[in-house]
Amino acid sequence: MEITGASAIVTGGASGIGAAAVRRLAERGARVVVADLQADKGQELADEVGGAFVAVDVTDTAQLRAAVERAVELAPLRAVVNSAGIGWAQRTIGRDGEFDSAHSLEAFTKVVAINLIGTFDMTRLAATAMSRNEPDADGCRGAIVNLASVAAFDGQIGQASYSASKGGVVGMTLPVARDLAAAGIRLNTIAPGLIDTPIYGSGDEAEAFKAKLGESVLFPKRLGVPDELASMVVECLTNSYMNGEVVRVDGGIRMPPK
Repeated sequence: MEITGASAIVTGGASGIGAAAVRRLAERGARVVVADLQADKGQELADEVGGAFVAVDVTDTAQLRAAVERAVELAPLRAVVNSAGIGWAQRTIGRDGEFDSAHSLEAFTKVVAINLIGTFDMTRLAATAMSRNEPDADGCRGAIVNLASVAAFDGQIGQASYSASKGGVVGMTLPVARDLAAAGIRLNTIAPGLIDTPIYGSGDEAEAFKAKLGESVLFPKRLGVPDELASMVVECLTNSYMNGEVVRVDGGIRMPPK
């Protein structure tokens, strides 16, 4: 599928994997909408790539719709990357046997609302706009890539909410791809492993921690870099025969219990 001259949306596009995807898509000639809560970074990146920034909280349908409408103003919307997400770590029950020590239900709900429901909300809105496009020679009107995590398969201790949210993204991949096939829209999911993003911080201690984490990767024994994920994002968007698939990009890691 050709994305040159089309518009694209990347949620969580101001940093990390999302920012790498924004740059890759822009290099391929797309007009990219950076949809993020980080206004300063988001606007700076949008200016860098000749795109547009829209302030988006993915739990707010009106803001998601505004991002879709902005993209359509730029050019036909043919590519969407759902990269926005948060993490959370807490065991399901506490050590003292008290109800109040159990996993925060508010936190669980928030993680699912952002990582899973936000992803689906953008998918349904963007796909609706894509369905109005003229099809290409393959009958394709657009493509969507969702970001899950290896935690969907190898969830660690304390990752109940995160793994549940990402497992939901994996689980809806095939049925949503089947739904969208009638409109000529493809959907795939990428499950990253340990990726070097700002979440780990900076400085000597952060670098030492990341090096230790990298030892658990099968090969190469390091954290992945955002551009390695962005490369797969572009492949899933542009390869017209990629559909309904979940691809792990993780250096072969299988996460231990903790």
